[in-house]
Amino acid sequence: MRNLKLKFAKKKILIYGFAKSGLATLKFLKKIKSEIYCWDDNFLVRKNIKKKYLLNSKKKIINNFFDFIVISPGINIRQCYLKDLLAKNKAKIITDLDIFYNFNKNSQIISITGTNGKSTTCKLLELVFKNAGYNTHLVGNIGKPILSLKKLNKKTVIIVEVSSYQLEYTRHFKSNHAAILNISPDHIERHKTMANYINAKKKILKLQSFKDHSYLNLNNKFTKKIIDNFKKKQFFSKLHKVNRYKVKKTLKKIKNKYLLSQGNLENISFVLRIASNYKIRLDIILQALNKFKGLPHRQERLSLNNKIICINDSKATNFESSLQSLKSYKNILWIVGGIPKKGDKFFLSKFKKNIIKAYIIGKSTLFFKKQLRKKINFVVVNNLKNAVLKVIKDSRQINSINNSTKNKYTILFSPAAASFDQFLNFEDRGKKFKELIYRAKSNIY
Repeated sequence: MRNLKLKFAKKKILIYGFAKSGLATLKFLKKIKSEIYCWDDNFLVRKNIKKKYLLNSKKKIINNFFDFIVISPGINIRQCYLKDLLAKNKAKIITDLDIFYNFNKNSQIISITGTNGKSTTCKLLELVFKNAGYNTHLVGNIGKPILSLKKLNKKTVIIVEVSSYQLEYTRHFKSNHAAILNISPDHIERHKTMANYINAKKKILKLQSFKDHSYLNLNNKFTKKIIDNFKKKQFFSKLHKVNRYKVKKTLKKIKNKYLLSQGNLENISFVLRIASNYKIRLDIILQALNKFKGLPHRQERLSLNNKIICINDSKATNFESSLQSLKSYKNILWIVGGIPKKGDKFFLSKFKKNIIKAYIIGKSTLFFKKQLRKKINFVVVNNLKNAVLKVIKDSRQINSINNSTKNKYTILFSPAAASFDQFLNFEDRGKKFKELIYRAKSNIY
């Protein structure tokens, strides 16, 4: 391959989407003297782009005008301002991951994707590798933009959280170790079909070489089908089938209560397999895992009293994610609702015994009523404030009827839906829940 700097130097490059990754891409490409143009569909974001880089009406958009188009994961190429340009130049679309890889082929890259658990798994891997003495960076959805990294060498380990949106547009990015944690219906409104969504996830493996390592979940019906494709030689990397039951003895040594939910036990199984391929000692791994305090809004425990467990699981934006919490707790007062994911269905038959009552919030009440009707007791409360007030009132009544100190109740905020009908994002939603709960704390019993 020709000199990599020449590949991008003195080329006309459009950066489409000017959030953190777009800004980092601009700073990186400036150093190699690329001819850069920037655009964002959001007027307020465009105001932050310097005039000399801003694409405007004076600079005519014609076919073959750009050598490369670096696109932000948030851009849907079929529904955006420059969709006609993108349709004519699909072969030129790349991501910041592609640029990074072209300049850092000798770095150790561990990439994690999946529907649920990506951020937690990436954070756990970061802690384990730092504990083992590696120079480690966490980038992607959870960390800083990948093109903001500096002073890298062969011993640097880069852990990347990769979404299906990024993988959809990525062409060259290759990982030494790549994992698909799990797959369940999600982002169908963007990918249109489940097959398209799975194909986007699979790309993380297809871009690997025969020297690289792939990790797939043997307990997930969709990833099990991908495993079958290895036999058809669609993938050439070394396959590791991850089964949490095979590491059961090791999992028993974990004392961290936060990590004992079903979903996190699955995440840990991947961490153990990846770390073992780097020959990191088990005692070093366990030491890091037992220190992990969890991430905000992901089965985050809130301190209330000795009779109530309160869980902020605002990050649960689909049913499969909420299911991990529903499996892990008993006597649940479940706050659920928001914008449902297309194609999502609630299978509660095995877990309805764990749920006392559900409280439906958000604007899509008909969807949730249909999913819960004849399965569990529920009430429509419309918004989060009403839900918290109603949950606390009901928990008092339940406690007065059954005044046994052995019975602990769980207030579970796990919406199983996106947040944009009433909140900016899942972080905003989770913060509001915590605020309401702590404000009401003095009124709980």
